[in-house]
Amino acid sequence: MEASCMAKLLATATDLWRSFHRGRGIVAAVQGCSFRIHAGETIAIMGPSGCGKTTLLNLIAGLDVPSSGLLDWPGLGSSDTLRPERIGVVFQSANLIPALTAVENVALPILLGNGSDAEARALTALATFGVEALAAKLPEQLSGGQAERIAVARAIVTNPELVVADEPTGQLDLAGASIMVDRLLAWGQRTGSAIIIATHDERMAAKMSRIWWMRHGKFERMVERSACTGAG
Repeated sequence: MEASCMAKLLATATDLWRSFHRGRGIVAAVQGCSFRIHAGETIAIMGPSGCGKTTLLNLIAGLDVPSSGLLDWPGLGSSDTLRPERIGVVFQSANLIPALTAVENVALPILLGNGSDAEARALTALATFGVEALAAKLPEQLSGGQAERIAVARAIVTNPELVVADEPTGQLDLAGASIMVDRLLAWGQRTGSAIIIATHDERMAAKMSRIWWMRHGKFERMVERSACTGAG
C-alpha cells in the first residue's frame, strides 16, 4: 500500500535483514522487512517471543546496524545524530541508573544533548505519566511499574520525533498499562511524534493506528487501521 498522507517521512527500510552468529550457525532475526514510518503514526509490533521484535526496534532506533538492506532516516538525520534528541528509546527493562534519582534519570538525555532546563523538563515529563511525586526516589525504591513509567518519561523528555518502546507495560496491570499507553499516545498526538511499541497485548495494539505482525523474523501481515499510512 502506498503512503496516502503528506506527513513527514521519518524512517524507511527496504529488504532489511539482521543476522547473528550462534555457535557455528547463523540466525536471521529480521528477514526482508520493508516499511515506512511517518510523523504522527502509532504502530504496534506483535508476534511470539523470539520473532524479531526487539531486533527490529533496535534497528529502527539506530542502536544496531542491518546485515543487509537499506535503512534510512530521511526526516531525522544520520544514524549518529538520532539519540537522544530525535529518537527516544524505552528498553524492555527500565535500565534506570541506580545511583541517580528518578528526576536525574529522566533529565539525563537533556544533559547528554547539552540542553537547558533539564530538571524542569524532567519534572514535566514525569508529570505526564503521573509519577512526579517519585522524583527524589532512587531506582531501588521503586516498584517495577513505577520504574517503567519513569523510563517512558525519560524517552519523551527531549520531545523526540520518534519513540520506540519494547514491552513498556510488562510490569503493569491491565488498568495501569492502558493508562500509560493512553498518556503516551496523547503526548504523541500533541507533539506529532511517531510511536512504535512492541507488545504481546492485543488490547494495547488495538489503540494503535497500524499493527505489524511478525513471525520468524518476517512481517506476516501489516494491518492498516488508518488511511494515513506508509506501509512497505
